[in-house]
Amino acid sequence: MGILSVFGKHRSLAYELTQREVLGRYRGASFGLLWSLISPFLMLLVYTMAFGYIMKGRWPGSSGSTTDFALILFAGLTVHGFFAECFTRAPQLIVSNTGYVKRVVFPLDILVWSMTFSALFHLLMNIVVLLLLHLVVKGSIPPTAVLVPVVLLPLVILTVGVGWIVSALGVYLRDIGQIAGVIATAMLFLSSAIVPLESVPASYRIVFELNPLTFIINQMREVVIWGRLPDWEGLGIYTLIACAVALVGHRVFNKLRVGFADVL
Repeated sequence: MGILSVFGKHRSLAYELTQREVLGRYRGASFGLLWSLISPFLMLLVYTMAFGYIMKGRWPGSSGSTTDFALILFAGLTVHGFFAECFTRAPQLIVSNTGYVKRVVFPLDILVWSMTFSALFHLLMNIVVLLLLHLVVKGSIPPTAVLVPVVLLPLVILTVGVGWIVSALGVYLRDIGQIAGVIATAMLFLSSAIVPLESVPASYRIVFELNPLTFIINQMREVVIWGRLPDWEGLGIYTLIACAVALVGHRVFNKLRVGFADVL
């Protein structure tokens, strides 16, 4: 409740920071915010060409068509892209905002919220593109697609917790910023985003299953691609773990923030 109260007290500030960050990314571009829809569409075309037509990739349980494979692949990549954006930016989040650190009254922990909401905005744009293409290819959108926010909520909570930990440690350990990209890439190839779990040897499958992205990616495909209900029990357990990580992350952040001004 303490974590939620911090966000509730400064939600207008989080909104302003998120808006500034999103608009700043496209400032000066001819198409402006339209790039948030154009970019995922172009990315989908690239993945379809690379994995569908060149590598002839197919997904177990699908019709075997290239378009189906592209949609399944894109659903996983959008989830990974959200987490990877936050994870790779977190080490520099406090370091790049030294002006806020020296302002005693500024709530530094709100920076992680604004970073997460900015990445969430682009994730939602990716989902819009995914649903539109599903409508074009399949002729309809599964009614279970309305459960996408429910599926993503645990990952958002987990990402905020990880963001607090990584951003606080990034002030003291600058090397974290150098390895964050490597870890994010490893989480992509060691999840079900690109490789179906059925194709992974049993001896290595535990590594994929322990990846926190694998479960959410699978549930995203269940509700958007296959039109099935998610694993409610699994989502409940995942949410409890995510809340625990967020609680620990916020405490770690508050413990380490007292030395930010001295280090920076």
